[in-house]
Amino acid sequence: MIKVIVEKEIRDILGSSKFLYTFLVCALLILLSFYTGGMNYKLSMSQYEAAKAENIGSFEGITEWYRIRDNRIFLTPQPLAALVNGISNDIGRTAEIQTRGEISPDDSRYNEQPAYAYFRFIDLDFIFTVVLALFAILLGYDAISGEKERGTLKLCLSNNIARTKLLLGKFIGSFSVLTVSLLLVIAVGSLILIAIGVSLSAEEWLRFAFIVGAGLLYFGAFLALSIMVSAMTQKSSSSFLMLLIIWIGTTLILPRVAVLVSGRAVDVPTVDEHGYLKSARATELWKEHINAINSFEAPQVDPDDPQSMNAVMNAFNKFMDSVSTERDDKLYSYYDRLNEERHNREIERSKIAYALARISPSASLSLVASRLAGTSPELKDRFYEQAKNYQNSFTQFLNEKTGMNMGGGMVFISDDGEDEEPEPIDPSEIPSYAYEKEEFSDALIHAVPDFGILIFFNLAFIIGAFISFNRYDAR
Repeated sequence: MIKVIVEKEIRDILGSSKFLYTFLVCALLILLSFYTGGMNYKLSMSQYEAAKAENIGSFEGITEWYRIRDNRIFLTPQPLAALVNGISNDIGRTAEIQTRGEISPDDSRYNEQPAYAYFRFIDLDFIFTVVLALFAILLGYDAISGEKERGTLKLCLSNNIARTKLLLGKFIGSFSVLTVSLLLVIAVGSLILIAIGVSLSAEEWLRFAFIVGAGLLYFGAFLALSIMVSAMTQKSSSSFLMLLIIWIGTTLILPRVAVLVSGRAVDVPTVDEHGYLKSARATELWKEHINAINSFEAPQVDPDDPQSMNAVMNAFNKFMDSVSTERDDKLYSYYDRLNEERHNREIERSKIAYALARISPSASLSLVASRLAGTSPELKDRFYEQAKNYQNSFTQFLNEKTGMNMGGGMVFISDDGEDEEPEPIDPSEIPSYAYEKEEFSDALIHAVPDFGILIFFNLAFIIGAFISFNRYDAR
């Protein structure tokens, strides 16, 4: 009997103009997101390669390693970020690496194109959370109340069909139609990616498959919710209005309210307050540094002895390196402590925001998609930590090349009396940097709770629909 109901539901959906127009809009948006995402990824890759080449080119002609004090590293564009943007366009993609000092990534996508801040990219996360939810509402808002208004519900129940089978058949039929249609469109979109030259690894295709799976669970939750609300109302117009309010509340309002509430719950210093504390400490240590320099006592110098002059300069360099290292150790130790305190507060605030936002299925979907795509908020922290590790490697490399501790207030004396022109350095020897994304297994483990939440919403709404329909007056 369920098979007959499923087949009837599929025929009714495929034969309705409502499904046709809604599906065409959804398919167009999905294909557009694949095309624009793929083209943006190719553009990002060309900019990334050009920036790396320009950075290496800036070292050409330099003949002494000690003249290199900084180096730029770049966040490698991720292919799945073309489909699920997450925060990839908001964070800094370039970090200036010096032998000493803080690392502050900058150069976000929205800095280059401010219009993107107004008109965000259309990605799969947006299409799933907004368009698919509306699609589900349009398919399910009149599943029960509409049947009653048309007089077919009473006729179906008069044939001794169990209400649970009728409801289950409607859900399976509607879900099957959209799943097959959506997978076909996504398959075409994947071919578009390949056609324009965007290649995904086997692991990335697997990540993408889980993202699509999360999208289908999200659609199933809204479809079950729509059927449940339809079974609670006598008119399809009332059902549609109620679902529209729920959609606006859960998709557009609740996640933003969660952010506001978490901001009230956990006080995090602003960027300006954070910068003021750093600046005040730097000024204090700089005064101590100047006093320490003024206390330097130079050894006796014999003007006629070049070795004596070199000895003085070596002593001064050693002294400057000592006081600079002491100042920097104090300063960056303070910075690290200050940054860690602020970061811990940010984590605490984010946990509260995510916990509250997960009341909405759209929040769980966004968190799953961005985590698997490698564009979650973890991307910013991961890039920063890897940049700090690279800074250590870069500093060690220059120390080995120059034979001295780079940085501080050292004084270099060049000998221009040599007849031979010094050989330029080889920039290719500089340690390379490539962003390492989170392992798939780790990303999946972090995404499991949100998958569980989406499954819970499906089960809860289906059970709610069964309970409501069993009490429904079909007369």
